[in-house]
Amino acid sequence: MMKRIFLAAIIATFAAGSAFADDTCESKAVGKDGKALAGAAKASFLKKCKADACTPKAVSADGKPLAGAAKNSFMKKCEMGA
Repeated sequence: MMKRIFLAAIIATFAAGSAFADDTCESKAVGKDGKALAGAAKASFLKKCKADACTPKAVSADGKPLAGAAKNSFMKKCEMGA
């Protein structure tokens, strides 16, 4: 019985954490007036937001920043998934 309660508590914690952490670029795409961005403004914002989110992650296994083709490849993959 205790194991079930403990397991349920852990699952609930992760579910709640995921819901609060859902602060994606799409949800941030609002103008100064509070309205959702559209068209070219939205596309530009999303491109910059995704690049900003992926840049700190572009490091090699030894902790050094990626450069050149490796960085370009990583950024392309990251921006598609981010």
